[in-house]
Amino acid sequence: MVNDTTRLLGLDGLVVDRVELDAAGVPVVVLSTGCEQARCCPDCGQEAVRVKAWVTTRPRDLPVAGRTVRLRWRKRRWHCPTDSCPRVSFTEQVGQVPARARLTGRLRAAAGAAVADGGRTVVQSARDHGLSWPVVAAAFTAHAAAVLPAEPDPVEVLGIDETRRGRPKWEFDPVTQAWQTSVDRWHVGMCDLTGGQGLLGQVEGRTAQTVIDWLTARSQDWRDQVRYVAIDMCTIFKSAITTALPHAILVVDHFHVVQLAHQALNDVRRRITVQHRGRRGRAGDLEWDLRNRLTRSARRLRAERVDKLCDDLTTLPAKISTPILAAWNAKEDLLDLLALARTHPNRETITRHLHRFYTRCADSGQPELTRLARTIETWWPQILAFLHTGITNAGSEGTNRVIKTVARNAYGFRNPENQRLRTRAATTRKSRGHLNPA
Repeated sequence: MVNDTTRLLGLDGLVVDRVELDAAGVPVVVLSTGCEQARCCPDCGQEAVRVKAWVTTRPRDLPVAGRTVRLRWRKRRWHCPTDSCPRVSFTEQVGQVPARARLTGRLRAAAGAAVADGGRTVVQSARDHGLSWPVVAAAFTAHAAAVLPAEPDPVEVLGIDETRRGRPKWEFDPVTQAWQTSVDRWHVGMCDLTGGQGLLGQVEGRTAQTVIDWLTARSQDWRDQVRYVAIDMCTIFKSAITTALPHAILVVDHFHVVQLAHQALNDVRRRITVQHRGRRGRAGDLEWDLRNRLTRSARRLRAERVDKLCDDLTTLPAKISTPILAAWNAKEDLLDLLALARTHPNRETITRHLHRFYTRCADSGQPELTRLARTIETWWPQILAFLHTGITNAGSEGTNRVIKTVARNAYGFRNPENQRLRTRAATTRKSRGHLNPA
C-alpha cells in the first residue's frame, strides 16, 4: 500500500515500510518492493513464483526534505520458472535502483547534471553528492550524451575561432640549434552566432583540413543553409571556408581590424622612440605616457580631451610627434570607416572613407602603416561584408572565454575528448534553458 511517506520518497516501485533512526540520528528508510513487474525474469519475462532467498541492499540516494537519509531495501531473489532460460535466478529491481546498483538513478543523474547544467567541476559535484570522481565523471558523460544533440541544427551565421588547449611543448633541434614547438595544442570551435545554439562542435588542431572535415561531415542541406561565416583575419579559416562553403560570404570581425590598427600605431611609437632616444620608452617620455590615450577612439573622447592629446603630441620634437600623429590619424580614419557598419552606408560614403585612409597611410611614409594598408586591401571584401551586414565574431570570442574558464576551474584536462565534451556542455547551457532566471 502506498502511503504518504512513500510519496515523499518518490522512488517508483518501492514502498516505505517504516523509518528508523540509527545511532547517529540519521533516518533509515526501510523499503519493500511494491511493483509486480519486479518478479518477472529480465531475460525471458516470465513471472516467478518461487522465492530462493531474501537479500538486503543499501543504495545511496539524494537527501529527502533537506535531510540525508539511508535506504535499506529488503528484496527477494526469485527462481526463474523457465527451464531453458540461462538466468537461473534473479533479484528484484526497479527503474531507479537496477540490479547490483549501489546508487539510485536520480542520485547519479543529479551528479552528472550538476557538472553539465550547473557549471560545477567534477570534483565539486563529487564532494557535494558524496561520490567518487570516476562515478561523477561517468554520470556526466551519460548525461551529456542524453542532452546534447548528436547533430547541430542548421545555422545561417557560422562563427569560427580557435583557442589554445594548454601550453605548448618545446624540444631542442640539434640541426638548427634552436628550440622548436613539438606539441602546440589548439581547438577550433564552430558557433551559432544568431540561432542561440552556442558551440556546435570542436575539432583538435588549427589546420584548414580539420575545419573542412568537420564541415563536410554535415549534410549538404546543412551546408547550403549557411549564408555567412564570421572569422578573424586567419588565412587558414579563409581557405577552409572557400573549399567547404564556397557559396557562403566571409565576414571579418572588426575587433581584429582595430587590433591591427592599434598594433601599427604602437609599432610606430616604439620605433621612433628607439631611433631618436636610443632606448625603449619609459616613464617620463611623453609619447610613452600617452600610449593608452593614443589607442582610445576619438569618438569616445570629449572634444577637449582630443584637443589636449593633439596639443601634447605637438609639444614633442617634430621628428617624434609627426610620425606618431600620422599613425594616430590613420588609425582614426580606419575606425571611422568601420563605424559605418549598421548605418546602411552607400558606396560613395564607403569609398570616400577608404580613400582617405589609404591616402593617409601613403603620405606618411611609415612602413608600419604601409603594411596595415596592404592588409586592409587583402581583406577588403570581407571587411566590406562586415560594413554591409554588421556581423561580428563576438559570440565565438565569448564562447572561448567560457572554454578557458572551464579549463581553469578543472586545473587543466589530460583528455582532449573529455575537454571538448565538458566545454560543449558548458557553452550550450543557455540554449538548453539552464541560464534563464525565470
